[in-house]
Amino acid sequence: MATNQLSPKIFACSQSIELAEEIAREYGVELGNVITTHFSDGEFQPAFEESVRGRRVFLVGSTFPSTDNLMEMLLMCDAAKRASARHITAVMPYFGWARQDRKDKPRVAIGAKLVAKLLETAGATRIMTMDLHADQIQGFFEKPVDHLFASTIFLPYVKSLNLDNLTIASPDMGGSKRAYAYSKYLESDVVICYKQRQKANVIAHMELIGEVKGKNVILVDDMIDTGGTLTKAADLMIERGAKSVRAICTHPILSGNAYERIQNSQLTELIVSDTIPLKRNISKIKVVSCAALFADVMHKVQDNTSISDQFLM
Repeated sequence: MATNQLSPKIFACSQSIELAEEIAREYGVELGNVITTHFSDGEFQPAFEESVRGRRVFLVGSTFPSTDNLMEMLLMCDAAKRASARHITAVMPYFGWARQDRKDKPRVAIGAKLVAKLLETAGATRIMTMDLHADQIQGFFEKPVDHLFASTIFLPYVKSLNLDNLTIASPDMGGSKRAYAYSKYLESDVVICYKQRQKANVIAHMELIGEVKGKNVILVDDMIDTGGTLTKAADLMIERGAKSVRAICTHPILSGNAYERIQNSQLTELIVSDTIPLKRNISKIKVVSCAALFADVMHKVQDNTSISDQFLM
């Protein structure tokens, strides 16, 4: 019984220290101490500087590239397992390599499945993440997965904007389910962008399915990488008579010249979460924190209570 009453400990991977500190503050505990030793060839070794024996540990770290971020999470899981932690929850606000969720052509890896197996082998007994690129990735795990939805934090912000003639848009056919879920909650219309890719991150053609004239449009997507799709969609909607175009993207990968592209685009605002730290701040990007959401779900996991009340849709 005494073991069950031990309070959990929260530790941060180096790429997510700021978010982990905020989560720990919302949870009501101090962030645990981890010391990472770096070798001259680039190898590194994280070490817990306090006992985790018999405890539930939450390891907070998004696994966006470089691969060092994923490797650090794996090493932290292994270290916690070998230090006799009772439960090891890998809290991955952004689950990297999720775009490789199937074989879409011959002789390619299913990267998301590989990452799932690596995490379980390293010692993770539970996974907590938000807005997976594909829902079916949960099925790659043999351990429980808490899949949170960023709509929980974004919808209150959207309602606070008090936009009239609101229309929700999906930047591609694959995101239509997410767009319809937002529209149902907001009681708005939906439009879909149909795009054809020349290759990864390069769009050959885009067409709009639906009417946006006189509408305030909000595009919703799980991530924004180069920004090409969203800015092209915003241009198309303004051409078709939209009053304004905003975008909600959970994970701000923002690679290449994405920041310049967003700043110079027709987008009024890009609303993102802090699952991935921004490389720079620009006036068009609004960050909505996911720390309170994760802290609340972590409390519920520790107390073995339902998390279903966190799902607005």
